[in-house]
Amino acid sequence: MTTSPSTATGAYLGFRPHLRVESVPGEAVYLISEQRVTALHGKQIAHLAPLLDGTRRLDSLLTDTAREIPAGQTVRLLDRLAHAGLLAQHPAGPPAPEAAAEYAYWEEAGLDGVPAARRLAAASVHITAVGTADPGELRSAAEAGGLRTVPAGRAATADLTLVLCDSYLNPGLRAVDAEHRAAGRPWLPVKASGTETWVGPFFGPPVADPAPDTTPAGPCWYCLAERLWPSRPVEAHVQRALGRSGPLPRPTCALPANRLASLHLAVLEAAKWLAGHRHPDQRSLWTLDGLTLTGSRHPVGRRPQCAQCGDPGLMRSQVLAPVVLSSRPKRDRDGGGHRALTPQQTLDRYGHLIDPLTGLVKEIRRDPRGPAFLNSFHAGHNPAAGTEGLAGLRTGLRSTSSGKGTTALQARVGALAEAVERHCGHLQGDEPTVVGSYDALGPDAVHPDDVQLFDPRQFHGRDRWNATHSAFHHVPEPFDEDAEIEWTPVWSLTAGRHRLLPTSLLYYNSAGLAGRRFATAGSNGTAAGASLEDAVLQGFLELVERDAVALWWYNRTRRPGVDLDSFEDPWTDELRTVHRSLHREVWALDLTSDLGIPVVAALSRRTDKPAEDIVLGFGAHFDPRVALRRALTEANQLLPCVVDARADGTGYDLTAPGTLHWMRTAGINNQPYLLPAPGKPATGPRRYPYVARTDLRDDISAAEDIVRRAGLELLVLNQTRPDVGLPVARVLVPGLRPHWARFAPGRLFDVPVQLGDLGTPTRYDDLNPIPLFL
Repeated sequence: MTTSPSTATGAYLGFRPHLRVESVPGEAVYLISEQRVTALHGKQIAHLAPLLDGTRRLDSLLTDTAREIPAGQTVRLLDRLAHAGLLAQHPAGPPAPEAAAEYAYWEEAGLDGVPAARRLAAASVHITAVGTADPGELRSAAEAGGLRTVPAGRAATADLTLVLCDSYLNPGLRAVDAEHRAAGRPWLPVKASGTETWVGPFFGPPVADPAPDTTPAGPCWYCLAERLWPSRPVEAHVQRALGRSGPLPRPTCALPANRLASLHLAVLEAAKWLAGHRHPDQRSLWTLDGLTLTGSRHPVGRRPQCAQCGDPGLMRSQVLAPVVLSSRPKRDRDGGGHRALTPQQTLDRYGHLIDPLTGLVKEIRRDPRGPAFLNSFHAGHNPAAGTEGLAGLRTGLRSTSSGKGTTALQARVGALAEAVERHCGHLQGDEPTVVGSYDALGPDAVHPDDVQLFDPRQFHGRDRWNATHSAFHHVPEPFDEDAEIEWTPVWSLTAGRHRLLPTSLLYYNSAGLAGRRFATAGSNGTAAGASLEDAVLQGFLELVERDAVALWWYNRTRRPGVDLDSFEDPWTDELRTVHRSLHREVWALDLTSDLGIPVVAALSRRTDKPAEDIVLGFGAHFDPRVALRRALTEANQLLPCVVDARADGTGYDLTAPGTLHWMRTAGINNQPYLLPAPGKPATGPRRYPYVARTDLRDDISAAEDIVRRAGLELLVLNQTRPDVGLPVARVLVPGLRPHWARFAPGRLFDVPVQLGDLGTPTRYDDLNPIPLFL
């Protein structure tokens, strides 16, 4: 209602048409709609209510209520009803029943019925189709639904275009989107084939009537397609392999009733929009399962870096800018680390990234194997794995993202973060690169061998090695310092300037120029966090962890045990109880290296059968209690794949030959370095010189000091994607050893001697022949 009844002297007044009025004498006047009931109390409203049937103007109401209600009070009652949204004004008297029903519908939608009906009556739609869809069916449905259609020759005059398609990924929608964006015209995609109906989102600018829309620009079709394709990795692989583009045609799958229902639901959505109904869900994709009649909304966000509707230079600007870290107070210190947000706050902020259809993460589910206490969660298929075909789908690094934690919530958020981290680590084409040779680029370039740390001997026979080892341990081509390759800028926190690293070392799917790949990206040092400071710190701690693990594993040094009782942690005590119930023994080793940051290895083995099924977990953190919990939760995370193993050698849920061989053959007798060093006292939390800091930035400053003292450099690449928002950083410290089989001279041989674990460096040929399988 736009005017007060006291000024609307010429209008007929009555309750809104979607309200049924029932008066219970002595109790209340009830206004009943499909959605709610409103009770009005008092003698005056009881007398006024029956008169508000839409047949009286204000003067008649004042006359008919004069004996019971003073005129001024009647006007005040009418004003209160109007302001509460219960009163309607009809210029020409009560509407006909058919019109009243339409008005009532719009009233239920939150609109003024008469103006909404007028907007719909004045609007027109254009119906078109792409692919094999027949626009005639949708046109007939639109006309049957009361919409006025215009022919193709007058399409530009239509208020809305409805586009019927056989697939939302049909390439023909590109042209539709481009045409409508160029003209500033809105359009609505519809898929009525198959068992699932798809409607929306509305693309293009919203109408300006009844009031200008101040909502930010919505997504375009390309934004939606970017989210739909990752859910079809096998289909994308098949199409690429066959030299085709677009979606695979599906067999016709429909019933007349299902198709008619789909078309009319699309018409209904268009009618609401044309009448002026606006709500945030109109920018989502709505689906209806025709088998279960279950409807779902799937968020569709605008990609700020979209090459069609956004700024494709955002990533370039981000990477070329210095990495500036700010003060970031710690809000969460429980279990999994020190974070800028609690797990629940992180999930609340980024939970929209989880959706089975349009989400970056399709699902997060608990691993059903083993006790729930293990809190092993998986984030489903990695959305970027399809770029590498079926081989990529079967590789653990790219097929599944997982999370761990002392609580289910921590593990869920961890799985989400890992999935986002891996998505952001794939080259998407808008990152800045420099083409040149290592020799030509000079001191700005970092030699990939300083990061990968392969020994020259590892390049000999690399084909034979690669054929028998997992992708984690593959050896690339020897680096050609004269070769023209792509380089990506990274920021040196310790030197305060940009350096250059091979792009293929930083992004999983960067194939390099001319088919040559001298460096291969891994996940080591890459992390997602609630803030960039979170991500940088966690990435650095992972580098420290993996370096310490490599020193221990490949040298097979005997390290001190960790006194689990001294941590006085009830959760750790519960973990040991759960493992005992599974016939397992748990212990931990102190792997802390010369860097001084606590690093812990947690181990768990079976004790009731010959194969010990030894699983390992690792953790590093300034806080030794967090380092221990991280190691134990990682061991929990890996346990489900062997929890059902049987004495006869069956029951393993593993396919990697090396890992399966380890579970069946490795034991504390033939791998003694897995046990605490004899004669060395076990370490506890007070053994570490821990300094409790309240700000993540202070922790990173401490990390920078540690790196400088070691004569190393701390490099950061901000891989946060604008459309994702969750910060992701790839952190590198050239010289720190990854936990994979990398045997170049350096820390791997020198530090164990410095620590007193070895008297002389391990001979190359005496390094552990078992590559770490994690």
